[in-house]
Amino acid sequence: MNLFFRPVLVSAAAFLAAFVTATAAGTAAAPTNALFPFCIDWHDAKKRSFEEQAQMLKELGYPGVGHIWLDKFEERIKTLDAAGLRLFQITMVVEVAPDKTPYDAARFKEVCAAIKGRQVQFCLLVNGLKSSDPSVDPYAVKILREMSDQARESGTQLLLYPHQGSWVERIEDSIRVADKVDRPNVGVMFNLCHWLRVDKSRDYKPLLKQALPRLWAVSINGADEVDDKPGWDRYIQPLDKGNFDVAVFLRALRELGYTGPIALQCYGIGGDVREHLARSLTAWRKLTKPSTEAGRQ
Repeated sequence: MNLFFRPVLVSAAAFLAAFVTATAAGTAAAPTNALFPFCIDWHDAKKRSFEEQAQMLKELGYPGVGHIWLDKFEERIKTLDAAGLRLFQITMVVEVAPDKTPYDAARFKEVCAAIKGRQVQFCLLVNGLKSSDPSVDPYAVKILREMSDQARESGTQLLLYPHQGSWVERIEDSIRVADKVDRPNVGVMFNLCHWLRVDKSRDYKPLLKQALPRLWAVSINGADEVDDKPGWDRYIQPLDKGNFDVAVFLRALRELGYTGPIALQCYGIGGDVREHLARSLTAWRKLTKPSTEAGRQ
């Protein structure tokens, strides 16, 4: 069974039974989530080409990568194919301000055709109006249903990506709007760094549970639990840094039965990207080690 494109309506009881069975055997649930990095282009001191990035990712042991924006997509996919790696996601912007073109429909159609059958997700940053304003929902739903129709034949998923300052800013916004769109290829993504910035409660478990029926991607990174200063230096770090307990967060995902991909957020991390990607992958392997010691506080 392809866990990446599981049906939207999944039995929570089946997930719970699988988890109980695994823990009853005396081990933690085996990790099934693929980890891939994204936003690795902009801040790499080495300024690697797509071909060099693909070779680096293969050598390090990552299964693929996420791509930012629709431009240069052809070059990205060509270099990934040559290295035997997978394109997991493409990030793009959708505008809901009525005086702006929502998205480049012609280019979106081209890219959808090119990725048919590849199980790629589009991460949609929905911008243009006041954050979390529900009065925009009817117009946004119309746009997203149009995109859903265009993407259906390619077998891709559209994920509403919560981003600080965007109209879809919170995971609650993503869930609300995706439920109103009500299409089997439209879901949500939980982004740790943006959640830390906009939500002061630090109680992610009920949000993950609420999102689960449409939760098809999650991003993580090392982070400090609280940072009152602007910028992302403390909220986006390599996975082996920061005092936010990523192990407990991942355990919560396992207990809910989440088996989708996990994206490693790398935006703003300076220096040689190979160095911090290697550190993060080492940390990931420790965090997901299938033993009773993994994630123990």
